Amino acid sequence: MKKRDFIKKGFLGLGIFAFPARMRALEYFPMPSDKKVAVIFGTWCGTSRDASIWISEGMNGIAHVFDVREDPDPSQFDHLVIGGSIRSNMIPEPLKSYLEKNREKIRNKTRGLFAVCGNMRNPVGEEQYKLFIEDQLSILTGAGKVPSRVFLGRITWGLMDPETRNMMKKFPGIEEYDNLKRTDCMAFGREILNSIS
Repeated sequence: MKKRDFIKKGFLGLGIFAFPARMRALEYFPMPSDKKVAVIFGTWCGTSRDASIWISEGMNGIAHVFDVREDPDPSQFDHLVIGGSIRSNMIPEPLKSYLEKNREKIRNKTRGLFAVCGNMRNPVGEEQYKLFIEDQLSILTGAGKVPSRVFLGRITWGLMDPETRNMMKKFPGIEEYDNLKRTDCMAFGREILNSIS
């Protein structure tokens, strides 16, 4: 390689690091909107992350999407959609702690609640709405009656911690599956968008 080419490539390589990290990162950026909306979720293995992004898509992509582990400040938003994955009939502890810590900031901003559960691959019924929405998320957010959904979830062995994976595999006939539907999540997002328009 010629000395001149080597120097050019060296400066080009260094130039990449000169760009701000925000320009290099692959982050979820919402569409511009006059509405300040966020979808905040807690997840065990990523299913609620996908549901949250699809809910935002149903809202024409205007909602910011946050994992509670990012500890987003809910006071920056006027409208919140809050949900999470269910395991052993409970939402993730980080979501519960986040909602308890921010109860006053989210109380009058929650426009929708959702839960994602495998439900042993059975259809969702009133029992799941009561257990996951009314008895957990509605109480923790102080939201009362707002649009709500319980979506069927999925199992992906590679996304589970080894202890949970080994425990789950002991159930007879259990296997990986995916019952989360993008169209259902987007329809819920459209419902929320229509309610705040």
